[in-house]
Amino acid sequence: MTRNVITRPLETEDEFLLAHATLGNLNWSEESFTERDLKSRSEFGHYTQLVPERGDFGFVAECADDVVGVAWALFLPADDPGYGFLDEFTPEMSLWVRDDSRGRGVGTLLLRQLQQEAETRRIARLSLSVEADNYAKRLYGSEGFTQVAGREQDGVMVWVS
Repeated sequence: MTRNVITRPLETEDEFLLAHATLGNLNWSEESFTERDLKSRSEFGHYTQLVPERGDFGFVAECADDVVGVAWALFLPADDPGYGFLDEFTPEMSLWVRDDSRGRGVGTLLLRQLQQEAETRRIARLSLSVEADNYAKRLYGSEGFTQVAGREQDGVMVWVS
């Protein structure tokens, strides 16, 4: 499938995608959260805001003009950390692939592009948080992410450039 997929840089106008993707990530195993939760809970809401001025970046995967995935990295501040927060110099990344596009290489394509962009920007590492039984954890491990000692319970993983 990835031969029909094109990627493009994520833009601030795409923030609706981040809300959709964040909700999809939160509800990966069951419908537990709503759009209202995204708007009312800061621990979710900060994942829906791309702020290029602080260094945030990401990519959108499209197939036949349909969005099939998105990956983004945010430099969250210490006073508003994400679940996978390590420090203010390590962007926390998120990755979402549409249900009908999973298992077809879209996630790998986006993840590798995010890693390549991090290297281009001389960003030493990327962090994330993933629940232990989430199938995406295998993808992250296969692409060089390792568990952060002492943060295993939180599912925090790091990739070092």
